[in-house]
Amino acid sequence: MSGNYFAPSGGHPPQTQLLTDRAVFTEAYAVIPKGTMRDIVTSFLPFWDKTRLWVLSRPLTGFAETFSQYIMEVAPGGGSDRPETDPGAEGVIFVVEGEGAITIEDATHDLRPGSYVYIPPAAKWTLRNQSDALFKFHWIRKAYEAVDGLPLPEAIIAHEADIVPAPMPGTDGKWTTTRFVDPADMRHDMHVTIVTFEPGAVIPFAETHVMEHGLYVLEGKAVYRLNQDWVEVEAGDYMWLRAFCPQACYAGGPGRFRYLLYKDVNRHMALRPASATGAAPSADFRNAAE
Repeated sequence: MSGNYFAPSGGHPPQTQLLTDRAVFTEAYAVIPKGTMRDIVTSFLPFWDKTRLWVLSRPLTGFAETFSQYIMEVAPGGGSDRPETDPGAEGVIFVVEGEGAITIEDATHDLRPGSYVYIPPAAKWTLRNQSDALFKFHWIRKAYEAVDGLPLPEAIIAHEADIVPAPMPGTDGKWTTTRFVDPADMRHDMHVTIVTFEPGAVIPFAETHVMEHGLYVLEGKAVYRLNQDWVEVEAGDYMWLRAFCPQACYAGGPGRFRYLLYKDVNRHMALRPASATGAAPSADFRNAAE
């Protein structure tokens, strides 16, 4: 089951518009509404041609610390032959608009809205927009946490339409999750999924757990509980939750409410600074991939 995938278009509001946006940044969560994703807040990256991006999240001490998330906008003819400059970073790409092609270790795959790609650390890859329209996708990056005895994950190329959503028990299928990675695969230390609520569906308790979250609303609208606040969110909005921030949801309709969800998983809680944990340095990722 697939659906609509909202993507920002940039631009600027007119000078006659009043400030009525819903942006908020607290100690426990942040909400970045679609109306804030304008031309003036775009960024650029080295070795990316004809490309701009909106940075939705980045590691911040005392807040979310494990990941970054971008919305990439690649113009016709644009892309990169050296997209990732950190060999220890893994990545997930999820396409929301347009068409492009990604080459991973000499195998090329066409991408379209709903395409999902997992890119292992130290992988050799390139990405190009060879169409005549803009190509937009989410790019989620995380420093891979290697575990002695576990091999690196391989690349994954998938599409939402080819995956049967898993219903949450006891919800009659009104709350489902589309999983691109087997939850039992301990090689993976992050999951990026699509969560779908039918009109009237709810998270009827305050989820409170160690996972950091990034939630980008792909479709619909809802009222979301973040810490002690109820906030209204709709397609194009982004929510950033630190660990243990309570969350709940009521999807009032009239259509489905769907979001792209990041969370960190399957690893011990670090008990000392990263430099003292013995995690594999960047060179080790290169050696493991060869």
